[in-house]
Amino acid sequence: MAAPPGPGGGSGEPSGGPPGAASPPPAPELHPRTGRLVSLSQGGRSAARAQPGQEFNHGLVLSREPLRPGRIFTVRIDRKVNSWSGSIEVGVTALDPAELEFPSSATGLRGGSWVVSGCSVLRDGRSLREDFGPDLDALGEGDRVGVQATAGGELRLWVNGRDWGVAAAGIPPRVWAVVDLYGKCTQVTVVPPEAMPPAPQPEVLGGGATLLPPEPPPLLPTESNGVAAARPQPRPDKFPDSLEPPGGSAGLTNEALLFHEKCGALIKLSNGHKTAERRRPLDEFNNGVVLTNRPLRDGEMFEIRIDKLVDKWSGSIEIGVTAHNPNSLEYPATMTNLRSGTIMMSGCGILTNGKGTRREYCEFSLDELQEGDHIGLTRKANNALHFYINGVDQGVATTLTPQVVYGVVDLYGMAVKVTIVHNHNHSDRLRRNNAILRALSPEGTPRRPPGAAHPPPRPCAPPAPRLLFHPNCGQKAAVVNEGRTALRPHATDDFNHGVVLSARALRDNELFQVRIDKMVDKWAGSIEIGVTTHNPAYLQLPSTMTNLRSGTWMMTGNGVMHNGTTVLDEYGHNLDRLKAGDTVGVVRRDDGTLHFFVNGAPQGPAAWNVPPNVYAVVDLYGQAAQATIVDEGEVPPLSGEGSDGDSPGESPEGSSPGGSPSDLRFHRLHGANAVITNGGRTALRQNCRSEFNDAIVISNRALRDGELFEIVIQKMVDRWSGSIEAGVTAIRPEDLEFPNTMTDIDYDTWMLSGTAIMQDGNTMRNNYGCDLDALGTGARIGMMRTGTGDLRYFIDGADQGVACSGLPPEVYAVVDLYGQCVQVSLTGATGPADNSLAPGAPPEKACPPPSPAPGPCQRFHGRCGQNVALGAEGLGAARVAGYCHGLVFSRSHLRPGELFEVRIEALDERWAGSVRLGLTALPPGQGPPGPPALPPTLLDLPTPPTWVVSGAEVRRNGTPTRHNYGVSLDRLAVGNRLGIRRGADDSMHLVVDGQDMGPAATGVAKPMTSLSPRTPRGPGPVWPRHRRVHRQWGGWGRARPLPQPLSHAQPLPHLRHQRPPPPGGDGAGGDWGPPTFLGCHGKNILLSNGNRTASRVSSYNQGLVVVGQPLPPGRLFQVQIDALNPQWSSSLALGVTGAPPGRSPLPACAHGLKRPAWILQRRGVFHNARKIREHSGPNLEALPAGTRLGLLVDLGGRLHLYVNGRDQGVVAGGVPTPCYVLLDLYGQCQQVTIVSEGGDGGGPSGDPRTRGDMEKADVVDGVKESLCWAPPAPPQPCPYQALCARFKDLLLLPDEYFAPRALRSRCFCEGCERGGGGVTPVILESPPCPWVGAASASGGLGPKPRLEGGGWQKWPRAYHGTSAGVVRRSLDRGELVPGPSSVPPKAEPLAPPTSRSGPAPGVGPASGPAPLVLSPALGYAALEPFAKRVQFREPGWPRARGAQVAFEVWVRPGSFRAGPPSLRPPPSLDPPEGLDPTQLEWVTKEPGATVLAGLLVRVD
Repeated sequence: MAAPPGPGGGSGEPSGGPPGAASPPPAPELHPRTGRLVSLSQGGRSAARAQPGQEFNHGLVLSREPLRPGRIFTVRIDRKVNSWSGSIEVGVTALDPAELEFPSSATGLRGGSWVVSGCSVLRDGRSLREDFGPDLDALGEGDRVGVQATAGGELRLWVNGRDWGVAAAGIPPRVWAVVDLYGKCTQVTVVPPEAMPPAPQPEVLGGGATLLPPEPPPLLPTESNGVAAARPQPRPDKFPDSLEPPGGSAGLTNEALLFHEKCGALIKLSNGHKTAERRRPLDEFNNGVVLTNRPLRDGEMFEIRIDKLVDKWSGSIEIGVTAHNPNSLEYPATMTNLRSGTIMMSGCGILTNGKGTRREYCEFSLDELQEGDHIGLTRKANNALHFYINGVDQGVATTLTPQVVYGVVDLYGMAVKVTIVHNHNHSDRLRRNNAILRALSPEGTPRRPPGAAHPPPRPCAPPAPRLLFHPNCGQKAAVVNEGRTALRPHATDDFNHGVVLSARALRDNELFQVRIDKMVDKWAGSIEIGVTTHNPAYLQLPSTMTNLRSGTWMMTGNGVMHNGTTVLDEYGHNLDRLKAGDTVGVVRRDDGTLHFFVNGAPQGPAAWNVPPNVYAVVDLYGQAAQATIVDEGEVPPLSGEGSDGDSPGESPEGSSPGGSPSDLRFHRLHGANAVITNGGRTALRQNCRSEFNDAIVISNRALRDGELFEIVIQKMVDRWSGSIEAGVTAIRPEDLEFPNTMTDIDYDTWMLSGTAIMQDGNTMRNNYGCDLDALGTGARIGMMRTGTGDLRYFIDGADQGVACSGLPPEVYAVVDLYGQCVQVSLTGATGPADNSLAPGAPPEKACPPPSPAPGPCQRFHGRCGQNVALGAEGLGAARVAGYCHGLVFSRSHLRPGELFEVRIEALDERWAGSVRLGLTALPPGQGPPGPPALPPTLLDLPTPPTWVVSGAEVRRNGTPTRHNYGVSLDRLAVGNRLGIRRGADDSMHLVVDGQDMGPAATGVAKPMTSLSPRTPRGPGPVWPRHRRVHRQWGGWGRARPLPQPLSHAQPLPHLRHQRPPPPGGDGAGGDWGPPTFLGCHGKNILLSNGNRTASRVSSYNQGLVVVGQPLPPGRLFQVQIDALNPQWSSSLALGVTGAPPGRSPLPACAHGLKRPAWILQRRGVFHNARKIREHSGPNLEALPAGTRLGLLVDLGGRLHLYVNGRDQGVVAGGVPTPCYVLLDLYGQCQQVTIVSEGGDGGGPSGDPRTRGDMEKADVVDGVKESLCWAPPAPPQPCPYQALCARFKDLLLLPDEYFAPRALRSRCFCEGCERGGGGVTPVILESPPCPWVGAASASGGLGPKPRLEGGGWQKWPRAYHGTSAGVVRRSLDRGELVPGPSSVPPKAEPLAPPTSRSGPAPGVGPASGPAPLVLSPALGYAALEPFAKRVQFREPGWPRARGAQVAFEVWVRPGSFRAGPPSLRPPPSLDPPEGLDPTQLEWVTKEPGATVLAGLLVRVD
């Protein structure tokens, strides 16, 4: 009997011998008739789709000749793009290509066509199979795919030379091969026939068992030659805790584990009852329960794969077991409603009979799993129930599992479709067994059979295999140099898809370190490194590793992310600043902690409880183009490690030898929506955009007297009102039934909510010293119970005073993550801070670590501040008078690795302030000339580089570079030791009581001298415990000097907690003085004229300047445009920000500012870089030199724009107090000068009357014109606006659909536009969402899309002309309703076939709803028949008027198709800037693709 045919082309004679015995025939050719975007080359053997970045279909090609029976038509994928979803489609058709009218895609073929698309098989566009073979969408460049029509009428699929079986039957004898260059696939080449691979041989396992050749496994990632990248792994004789049924392969012959035919009301079963899917997933979220067809055996694995999720609901899949027989069970809406015989895993907890029995079962939450993830469970013979996530055992969930149980899956919420993964599948079993083998036995170590004697100890362990990169890497990455080097060959074309993993799992304490070989400067971001539990041989690599939602820890920038969520914001050295030649490393220690290294320097612990046998990951992202593994041997010692007390049971914070680290953490018990991560140090609220409460967290133990419990706010959302609440309770966590909010508790609880102090849910005090609702990201909140029973709060380290008294001794700290507050973390400031309890009692000391660099003992330099007295032969220093002039230096510069350390000997409680410690390149003998010899404070040192730690901030030359660093120096007490270390990598480290706080700064210059200010008493440095008060006051004035103390016998305790006076609170009008620009500005800015004039000296951007004083409510701030440069476009932008200046570096332009910020540019108003409206003033881009612009925030928090002294009206609301004015000297704007309230610009080149040296006679004639401004006359109503408003009233639309009248109406006629270019007169009637920024402002707008992050305001804006009769229906639904004129006038269909999900941007099937026509140009959308003209009569007007209406909408990206206009645009139509005139018409058929922004009316 002849051998089966091997892979080959579609021409030539069939071979009668074995495959590969004869020379292969030449490759067949493609038919010259193709889809309209296809071009052929190489003699008709290669096809490419034109415009791959703009078009995703019309790429259909067919074979030139009909396929011969048994011959395989094979193509190779030459090129793919990432712009679309979907990819190559192959099949056969009985249609002759010479007479075929080519459709847009292969799924549109009819009349006898069979197509394989993804994992589906379709006949004439209708699905035959949904889970066949490999996913063609996952094939990469270089992979080969072919089709074969056999003599028996079968269609077989071949991928990379492997037969995947029969895809369809009943194929006619005369068919042509079909290839569709769809979506990502843009170019293919027909390849000649090749030899068929030999048939797989039976495999003999341990114990004599024989494994027959199974069905073909799923396609593995391949190298360029098409060979599977993963090498076969050796399997053990017998796996412990085998996941197969007892008896080995006996389970293959027993009844297969499937879903039971009786299931939930909305469940649809398919794929031989292996797949379950919930119908109507966008309308219903429950009634999706499905059980197995038989009980589970002991040790049998029931495993499913998540196939489909939707993003509409909260909550997701639930899985477990039940003792109920599916034949007699009345299926509930959700399995957690059953009250007997049911154990379910929901989220990350375990529910028994509907009640929670384990709140934190595992670190993985089922709600966070993605499509493709696996979930499994097994019941052991000892009645223990185990759950598995992606093959990793999560441990014992319960030991009380009934004897007879059925597997149960609840397709709840986001979960829509799952498929059972059978154990007898060869690839699944191989993956699972290898994972178990790696988890239970280190690689290279042979397993001993149970009961075998332990081998004698050997003198040395066998060396570990050399660390290499795994050949399975990202799409744009390559592994070379025998697996030692990974690179992105086209680094200037793509910035991601550069993920590479180690070829084997890391051993405990084994350092994986890479060197950056090459970088490009085109992109932002750089290398990322971490570990993952995923096996690289089976991992479908994402574009970037931070997209993985399970088993992954990554260091990115200077933060740490776990499963795609940031858990540490300020961790260590910023990886984005590394250069070629730098090294980065990662190590998992044997206690489960994860540490990162930068240039060999440890960055401290980044994560805890990391499982063993993790793989190292390197993401060559952005600038990083090439990296090589560096052999380092043993892991470098970590900072602060000692030989004593270093055990796995220690606190994750680490400790110095002999020290006692703080054990304060968040308790494992918490509110329903709270999640505790980072070893109990971080708390966050899940589903933060759909849930605002039920997120209470509590400390793990009671607070000690005088102990500070401090947290830092790490993440907030702007969706809700209200924010974090904090306080204490005497209720033990085990006794607390967590309510929705902590203010619901009516006993033994004290909370701060906003500015109100509440006891047992009742307000006992208002207007406390701080407002928690006004705090933003980065703010620190602390709570302390003093020894006298008082409760005190601390904001950013500043004591806010006594909140209440009479607290019981044992109280727990409580934090309610309410409203806007989403995530907080504990800071390092958990030590005692109330020194009044035991004055003079020094804290417990820790033994100082040995000096890292031997050398002479350091002493203080003889040159010091004028109030400093040196003693003890230069080993001691004391400040003998005043509060400043206490600078001291080290006698010699610090060498690399050297530590300079001092001890606090005395404190002076009369003063506020803080010791500052740092490094400077200024030699002590080269201070500023003249008395005083040294400046009063360390921050006043002259220009040479100086790095200073002040409180918890790090400053360079006075500019803050880092916040919340280490412990706050403000809280250290007498006896504490403080040191500064200069690292070997030119970094600066702060050391407190022997514990390294990590790198505070990098790039420290050479040589460096240590410096610190001294305090009043004793021979050593001291730390006052409160913030400095001689800083600039809040308001409009300059800094006020701090008064000197009268004497040591006359203390001034009131100075400790002084606060800035409120704006306007300094008498009538207040002597604020002229405002000035801050020294922190864009790099192209030069300040002059006493910091009142700002000039941009080069380029067109980097021109941001900020006013150093906050803008008081009701006070006008003005600047004058001094000079313009017509070389550039655009011009000045100005606005306000609620973030204090100087805390973070300024971006290149105003739109890069972090929230909150309100910016005015051209005619637009932008909030947090998102345009929210247009203002009624002139175009700022067209203002000439000499124009004065002003900003004013009224008492209601509304921002006003002034132009030449005239109020242009309110431009934005909700502006916080205090706020700071900022200006962006962008484009044409070269110079501006601040104008004083009297009109004095003070500019060097302004009007002579504005100079300070003018005579009275020079200005007396101009006082009325330029210095005194009368109130502006009220604007006259526009008659055209009133006419359009009367027509709108005739439509009988409820006012609730629109914003308040003061904000909602705007006229675009020439008079109202102030000569704005003859815009078509239109009135904008807007729903409240765009103007007030919250969808909750009106309940009648209909459902809004469920979006994370920016919301629909980020969607593109378009216009839709409609008829007056459709307006009310559209407003009722909250989206556009097709009217009689909505259908495009084209005859040809505008939507591609959608028998499968593909990259077509959102166009539905032809039988769906009627299409909607939109346009980004209002002039085109207003054409008839789009905007149908209606007639109406007005009383007193002799003839009828004509009117048109249109909607301004936001359109979901990807839901429409842009194309040429079907109507002739008017000649005067000016398309929007940057828009192609050939794409004026947008068509969509998707429901929910539009959100209404405004109603526009035009009257003849």
